[in-house]
Amino acid sequence: MPPIQIRNVPDEVHAKLRAKAEAHGQSLSEYALTELRLAADRISVEEALALASEDGPIDTEIDTAAIVRERRGPL
Repeated sequence: MPPIQIRNVPDEVHAKLRAKAEAHGQSLSEYALTELRLAADRISVEEALALASEDGPIDTEIDTAAIVRERRGPL
């Protein structure tokens, strides 16, 4: 696994990250790697819109209020 070094991290950011790492029972490196993995897996707005457009149009003929009333049952 190639190393990553981040320079010029402001003191307040470093302190917050260290505190979060400690709260999770992790070292700062472990915590940072977890956060980087989450960031790498996160899709952008553009990617989400592209995925949504692949699904095709949404059926707007569905009466959602009727579905809710049916599931609630008699009052």
